[in-house]
Amino acid sequence: MDYQRVFTQAIDRLHAEGRYRVFIDILRNKGMFPNARCFAGHNGPKPVTVWCSNDYLAMGQHPKVIAAMEEALHDVGAGSGGTRNIGGNTHYHVDLEAELADLHGKEGALLFTSGYVSNEATLSTLAKVLPGCIIFSDELNHASMIAGIRNSGCEKRVWRHNDLAHLEELLAAEDPEAPKLIAFESVYSMDGDVAPLHAICDLADKYNALTYLDEVHAVGMYGPRGGGISDRDAAADRITVIEGTLGKAFGVMGGYIAADQVIIDVIRSYAPGFIFTTSLSPVLVAGTLASVRHLKSSSVEREGQQAAAATLKRMFAEAGLPVMDTVTHIVPLMVGDPVKAKKVSDILLAEYGVYVQPINFPTVPRGTERLRFTPGPAHSEEMMRELTDALVEIWGRMEMKLAA
Repeated sequence: MDYQRVFTQAIDRLHAEGRYRVFIDILRNKGMFPNARCFAGHNGPKPVTVWCSNDYLAMGQHPKVIAAMEEALHDVGAGSGGTRNIGGNTHYHVDLEAELADLHGKEGALLFTSGYVSNEATLSTLAKVLPGCIIFSDELNHASMIAGIRNSGCEKRVWRHNDLAHLEELLAAEDPEAPKLIAFESVYSMDGDVAPLHAICDLADKYNALTYLDEVHAVGMYGPRGGGISDRDAAADRITVIEGTLGKAFGVMGGYIAADQVIIDVIRSYAPGFIFTTSLSPVLVAGTLASVRHLKSSSVEREGQQAAAATLKRMFAEAGLPVMDTVTHIVPLMVGDPVKAKKVSDILLAEYGVYVQPINFPTVPRGTERLRFTPGPAHSEEMMRELTDALVEIWGRMEMKLAA
């Protein structure tokens, strides 16, 4: 076996399909988001504007968050010291779990090192603990949810995206006594659409199923206290497990679940992805704690972000750019070709100082490649106008079609 040849061919395939991923070399400027410095392809740092960050509310730059992290660093040091079971449990972890449980109106919460790990560990563990469990998964669920379902080894049924009739058809076909779990997201981050939470919960009640909701692109962003779509729609009490991230709207790092105390204890006690992983640094936890507490009482950031998203969608549409119509903060611009999506991204960065990554397969289906913009409260209308003008010029240069 020529191992090197196999590995090289695998990378060559990505290049041939136009979906080889290049990571940008940048540094953000503290307190000046979305401004950053790019180090790639030129002499010294070049100023750029970031348009694709998942730090939706710029909380990673918030003075309260930075101050809390600095205080924790000087109080307890850098690392956690180990797993939660062996030396890695701190008062910061305990406090943050209490805040997250309160945010979602649940008895308990459990921290993980990322949203990916929280999904994979929780879904795989829940299904293993429930003998004969069948998981019903929305077809557009995140890769971490798919990995958790696969690693559980249980039976799965994939239902068409947000298609309640199909979900009910699949539920009705199973043994009424079989344990069932419906797994879905609130905001789907590539298309920017939202799941009908109450209707799904109605089906769960009818067929005696548990519910698992991924709120990673909604926590901090929606609801009077930032509890997500389940907070906005007053549905949190109907959801068995709510999963979220600390690395998007909350601006730091980590993942979590919130549920009743027995389920939290089961995951804490049985999930390898929790048990055998060094816990989050207390410095990160302290920053997240400050962010969660702030967004529970402040809606200024959420309102600014929603206003920015609405403005950018309007500008794109008025310019004839192929913006997808979404009901959330996600602003996808359809390209439909991986090579062209990468080319547009490259021109924006090199010539206009605009950073937005192309989104290609397998993140989205082939033929639906796009640029995904995430305007935030710190993106000005002038920035949006300059971005729109740049895109119109590039669309014309590349002979891509604008709407009339």
